[in-house]
Amino acid sequence: MSEQALLALASSPLPSWAVQWAHQIEQAFAPARDIIKPVLASWWTLGIWAGLNITSLGVLWWDIRKRNQNLPSMMKFVWSLVIAYSGPLGLGVYWFTGRTQLESDSLWKTGFRSTSHCYSGCGMGEVIGITAATIILSFSTLWVTVVTFSLAYIAGWSLTVGPLMQEGVGFGEAMWDAFYSETPSITIMEIAAIGTDLLLAGGAKWTTPLFWTALLFSLTIGFIAAYPVNVALIMVGVKEGMGNPAEMDGSPSGSSGDRDTSSAD
Repeated sequence: MSEQALLALASSPLPSWAVQWAHQIEQAFAPARDIIKPVLASWWTLGIWAGLNITSLGVLWWDIRKRNQNLPSMMKFVWSLVIAYSGPLGLGVYWFTGRTQLESDSLWKTGFRSTSHCYSGCGMGEVIGITAATIILSFSTLWVTVVTFSLAYIAGWSLTVGPLMQEGVGFGEAMWDAFYSETPSITIMEIAAIGTDLLLAGGAKWTTPLFWTALLFSLTIGFIAAYPVNVALIMVGVKEGMGNPAEMDGSPSGSSGDRDTSSAD
């Protein structure tokens, strides 16, 4: 976390213990930050990253058009967002866990699909939140964090409610199912993502490459942090997990989101 960000937190309404905790975390990750930050601060890095992500999106859309048109429209949207954020890493997750050519399924593959579904919505909310709160509204660090987390949570939650309602689940039940099945993974994802962004680019101007590369990098860190949480939620039955794409036919009923097993009975 930058000195500017720490000073902003110190002058915020946060209790002193929270500010001290943030400072201790900043100190613990300072060696990693000092290695990563100079790389992310380069225009070359931003250009190469953008090129890789655009190329990865092209591969995704080509594969969907040629071989995976039967994927539900919701999942095509989800995978497009995942790859827009994480480029080749997102494409790898799609290729090995999200295509209809999947020969066998497993818990770890289901976990990747579940995390990707959550990631697509949370990432969209986070990008909108950070850019709007920083560029348009010029909020302080604390309020940028609050707005970003709130929009990320709402977007991630909404992308779960929609598919559940497509399955015929009532609005109230869908909201409740999404709330308790998605809250743990969204919370961990956003703590990791927003924390990483503050650590690397707190106080960075939006006109610098660091602002954008740190945002993309932090989103990927959030995905990695949330993956074991989603696997655990599936294992204990809180989440049913995303269905096997080899069995999806593109109909509304195939656009299944994560749903708890109790409501599926």
